[in-house]
Amino acid sequence: MEDHMNQSLFVSTNITSDFSSTVIDQVIGIATIVILFITMVSLGCTMELSKIKNHLMKPKGVAIALVAQFGVMPLTAFSLAKGFQMEPMEAVTVLICGCCPGGNLSNILALALQGDMNLSIVMTTCSTLLALGMMPLLLFLYCQGFSNLEKAVPYGSIAVALLMTLLPCAIGIFINHRFPRYSRIITKVGVSILLVVFMAVAILVGMTVGTTVFTVTSPRLLGTAALMPLAGFTLGYILAFICVARSKRTIAMETGCQNIQLCSTILKVAFPAEDIGALYLFPMVYIIFQLAEAFVLIALFRCSQLFRASKKGAFPTLLTRRGLLWDCFLLWED
Repeated sequence: MEDHMNQSLFVSTNITSDFSSTVIDQVIGIATIVILFITMVSLGCTMELSKIKNHLMKPKGVAIALVAQFGVMPLTAFSLAKGFQMEPMEAVTVLICGCCPGGNLSNILALALQGDMNLSIVMTTCSTLLALGMMPLLLFLYCQGFSNLEKAVPYGSIAVALLMTLLPCAIGIFINHRFPRYSRIITKVGVSILLVVFMAVAILVGMTVGTTVFTVTSPRLLGTAALMPLAGFTLGYILAFICVARSKRTIAMETGCQNIQLCSTILKVAFPAEDIGALYLFPMVYIIFQLAEAFVLIALFRCSQLFRASKKGAFPTLLTRRGLLWDCFLLWED
């Protein structure tokens, strides 16, 4: 009798645990969609149709950036997945991250590098629009290089997720075009909401993932997350240099920065939880390395500015008047 009661209690506890885990998993999925929606509306609010039109009239920079975005990054992801001999789901995760369009974080990083902010926004917009066709196509092509991956990618669900990015982006563009005075407010409020939702998701992930988080911190995935953005920044700059394009730093940032929110949403929503496991957290690992490497590049760029200023004789004057840290701050703000 006692054994029967213990067994019933064990089964009941398992059912309750599975139910709560399923509910939390669904909440995380909804939250990632909310994050993506807010991000894309905010991105749309930064776009001006006149500036987009001006850059499209002289499309050399945009064309080079798109070639880099959909040429360099997917090939880099494929090469790293092959080189590290990844498991099928790991390879799919890395390929999806590599085939994603550019993210709006590149706009901020381009600004920090004194790049062309308008060009960066136009490139992000164009890559997001083209991703609707390019991303499923690239995934299909690169999955041929792996056994048992041809049917592992839910192309229909990915296409739906990509369509989800276009609608909020269009809403943001409309708001900025018709009600420009509200676009700044929406962007600021959006950032605040994003921080709150992101913190909530982080707590929920910590409750559900547990020790399986070590799946995304394996040496091969950490190595991939570290090398992908670095390869994107470097090869994007080299490609722009070869093509004698302006705004090389902007193109470099646009190439290495992926739309992490879109990647996380696809991995979380398009794949069954039992298949993807904790791998939907890989974009979070990627963005840590992406930011760290971008900050190093920004620091090197600022140091080169200081060095050039010192050669012109401006640096010693500023140094004696206000100090080195203040001088760095002035150059950052310019």
